[in-house]
Amino acid sequence: MFVYWLLFNLVALGLLVLDLRVFHQPGRAVRFSAALGWSAFYVALAAVFAVVVYFWQGHQAALEFVTGYVLELSLSVDNLFVFLVIFNFFAVPDEQQHRVLFWGIIGALVMRGIFIGAGVGLVSRFHGIFYIFGALLVYSGIRVCIAGHHQIDPASNPLVKTLRKWMHVTQDYQGGKFFVRKENALYVTPLFVVLLVIETTDVLFAVDSIPAILGITLNAFIVYTSNVLAILGLRSMYFAVARLLKVFRFLHYGLAVVLILVGLKMLIADYIRIDIGDTLSIVAEVLFISIVASVLYPGKKKIDD
Repeated sequence: MFVYWLLFNLVALGLLVLDLRVFHQPGRAVRFSAALGWSAFYVALAAVFAVVVYFWQGHQAALEFVTGYVLELSLSVDNLFVFLVIFNFFAVPDEQQHRVLFWGIIGALVMRGIFIGAGVGLVSRFHGIFYIFGALLVYSGIRVCIAGHHQIDPASNPLVKTLRKWMHVTQDYQGGKFFVRKENALYVTPLFVVLLVIETTDVLFAVDSIPAILGITLNAFIVYTSNVLAILGLRSMYFAVARLLKVFRFLHYGLAVVLILVGLKMLIADYIRIDIGDTLSIVAEVLFISIVASVLYPGKKKIDD
């Protein structure tokens, strides 16, 4: 099994490097058409992987992967709202946003792997953790319903405050550099500060994301691959739909309902077993309704040109 883990991670890292070094031109903003094409590519890649899982591990595992991928991709789309807030707050140049997201995803892959390994191990050894995760998801869903989008204030990030206190930070962006040396002193650039906020914010997202996928399956390989493939497509998806995010004003409510439903599924798992196909159908229906409602009732806000 180790060989499959290694091979999958090598392919994932290869795709990231290929995207950054070959297909993306450094110092230039990502074009909408290119971002849309890459987004479609990663969705197609996930579909192909689902077929591979079907012939390798069977119908149940393939269905678990598809359900997990749809769930993780949906939660990742909600994260795009927060990325938009962070980039706007720090006034990150369009041509440098791709670089931040690239390294942010590298960090997310490592952290998600650690979280997934710990989560699966805990649930396997201590069944009571399953109920804690379920309750956490229900709480998170209710919180989002009440508060709206994830409330993120980049300026209040404790790591950013600590960084600014103990290290020199340049006033302006230094191209795509995270560190520069001036007057025999090492400075960090605002771009590194943005990366730090992205990474710490992803830890908060993982608190909702990982328990949600563990409510679908405890197959560590399925949990990890569905997470990674959703994250890989997130960067391109950001540039494809960043200007359209405000259209889906009810999406976060749909995601909140999904979190609550998955949490309830985990809480009643020992008493009522819900088929994975029914779970996938419910998740898809809730997301579809929230998107349709967003299109039909767009609200008063307009998308900026």
